[in-house]
Formats: sequence, structure tokens, C-alpha cells
Amino acid sequence: MLSLLGNSVFLTVVFSAFTAQALKSLIILIIDRKLILNRMVETGGMPSSHSATVASLATAMGMVYGWNSPYFTISMVLAGIVIHDATGVRAAAGRHAEILNDITKELAHLFAHGYEPRVLKTLLGHTYPQAVAGTILGIGISYAVYR
Repeated sequence: MLSLLGNSVFLTVVFSAFTAQALKSLIILIIDRKLILNRMVETGGMPSSHSATVASLATAMGMVYGWNSPYFTISMVLAGIVIHDATGVRAAAGRHAEILNDITKELAHLFAHGYEPRVLKTLLGHTYPQAVAGTILGIGISYAVYR
């Protein structure tokens, strides 16, 4: 575990993820004038911390081990899968949750006798701009660290 603290790739990736998560709260503070710190530990939103994390990992691996290394290749494939999932499957699941929450509200009278439906989490995935912003953030942080 202590060896991870000396691993520059690991620290760069963690910093990228943390920065993306912190920016979510900062953006809400600037736009909505509300300080919502729990956004730092939630999924979804601008920028995509998933995209920032895997883009930072792939960039760091390319810069440390070479752009033709198997480490960069593995990281790049992983980044593609994660970003695709964040903008596809998880985004669709969030839209489905919104619809189900609306249906549950409309049928609330049916739940009056004991059963209390839970509101589904809707902020699951990312839009393409959120994923692009996260990707640029992750690449930028890795370049800043290794240049």
C-alpha cells in the first residue's frame, strides 16, 4: 500500500479523479450559487470524473512507458470502454430512472397503504460534452505532471 504513494502514475490518476469531482461542486457553486459538497462523491455531471480518470491513466502510461507500449494500449482500450459506458449505458439508465420516478409520482396514490417507493438516482451517466471535458482534464493533468 505504501508503494502506491510513491507511484507517480497512481498519484496523477487519483489527482485527476479528485480534481474532476471537486470541479463538479465548484461549477454548481458558480452557476447556482449553492455549495453542494456531496456532489464530490456522486456520479454524473460536469466534468466526467470517469473520463478524466481513464484519460489520465492512458496518457500517463503513454508518457511513462511509451506510446507503443502494451501498458498504453491496455489503458487506452480501458478508457474507451469506460467512456463509452459512461455516455451510453449509464446515461440511458439515468434517463430510465427519471421516467420511472415520474411514473411513481403519478401513481403515488396506489402506494398510500404502507409501501413507500424509493426515488431512483437519475444522475448516473454523462453527456458527450461532460465526457469530453473529463477526457481533456485527465489528459491535461497527466501532461502537466509529466512535462
